[in-house]
Amino acid sequence: MSKPAPQMVNGFDGSGLSGLPPQTRELIARREAALGGAYRLFYQRPVEFARACGVYLYDPDGVAYLDAYNNVPSVGHSHPRVTEAVSRQLATLNTHTRYLTDGVVDYAERLLATHTIGPAHAMFTCTGTEANDLALRIARSATGGTGVIVTENAYHGVTAAVAELSPSLGANVPLGAHVRTVPAPVPGPDFTAGVAAAIEDLGRHGVRLAAFLADSLFSSDGVLPDPAGFLAPVADLVHAAGGLYIADEVQSGFGRTGSQMWGYQRHPGLTPDIVTMGKPMGNGLPIAGIAARQPALADFGRTARYFNTFGGNPVCIAAASAVLDVLADEGLPANALQTGGYLKDAISGLAAGSPVLADVRGAGLYLGVDVVSADTGAPSAELAAAIVNAMRDRRVLISATGPRGHVLKIRPPLPFARPHADQFLDAFAAVLDSLNG
Repeated sequence: MSKPAPQMVNGFDGSGLSGLPPQTRELIARREAALGGAYRLFYQRPVEFARACGVYLYDPDGVAYLDAYNNVPSVGHSHPRVTEAVSRQLATLNTHTRYLTDGVVDYAERLLATHTIGPAHAMFTCTGTEANDLALRIARSATGGTGVIVTENAYHGVTAAVAELSPSLGANVPLGAHVRTVPAPVPGPDFTAGVAAAIEDLGRHGVRLAAFLADSLFSSDGVLPDPAGFLAPVADLVHAAGGLYIADEVQSGFGRTGSQMWGYQRHPGLTPDIVTMGKPMGNGLPIAGIAARQPALADFGRTARYFNTFGGNPVCIAAASAVLDVLADEGLPANALQTGGYLKDAISGLAAGSPVLADVRGAGLYLGVDVVSADTGAPSAELAAAIVNAMRDRRVLISATGPRGHVLKIRPPLPFARPHADQFLDAFAAVLDSLNG
């Protein structure tokens, strides 16, 4: 008998369908008939959106929802500069990268200049999944190995090759025989020792190490940004074993941490061999890619052909270039640092007086908040889901993550400012009061 598909912590399971408006029920039924059961909806009461602007999404009646979750439109929904750049380019030229165009070269040069990994090349894909898949191919080519080490609840994508490196996808998506997992970097266990043990176990089974692959904020493991600096010794171990260090910046990159452009740059002495990027890169348009140190890429470049029909096309490059402009011109990384610090401090204050909130972690505008049982102090996915859905009912959007589904994930677009944080905090305090009452 096959195992049931895992439910999202805050996913719609159909149990409240009868309480939804008729038009919503009809759209859900049409969606299921057209798209099938693999497509999941958020929230016990799914919400339909008709437009978005800045840090707000609007339902068909024009009701505004504060977005404290979506990092794809990282410079804000429907940003006018991105919209204008895309429209202008779409009206001019859109083709693949086997013709000479200056836009992709200009953007690659700008993108590489933000990294601190030494002489490197950029390669472009459409999604973060593809970027991780490409990084894996390069690592195998460079090292001759196949073994990969990831954390216990990692998520790196959905292709066949990358899904088997993504334990968070659940038991129905088995890990590859060449994959080893290590516990997430939480207080107590020695993370570096765990990586060393995984390298040793691969060798004992005759598997040569190709790569260690980690999201620099360990997002799916529960948002674990600290202590900054602990990853450099891991890279040293990986290199000593003949492998490459791949920094997955799909969630943590493009100024989200506030203090640096990339999550790996929070770790002094860490020089990844390959950095993968995606999600916020084009503010909603499908562009992703890698930055790879030239020595890591040399063999792959000589022996393999790489082509991606849509990766790096002029329209998506125009969007990505506009994103870099907006990040710089509007000071969004600095805003992430300031507003994220304010929000973290305020949530920590609420947690001090709440029996259902425990640790509050974060870097810039990416926060994780542990939710626990008031009676036992044990992690509680049920309470986390209740908070997520109660926030939705107050028109504020968040989610939950972590291996036990008990970590609130707060990850708004980067223009999220002090007034938006205060709106979030008012709703959050009201939800906590309702749970306590």
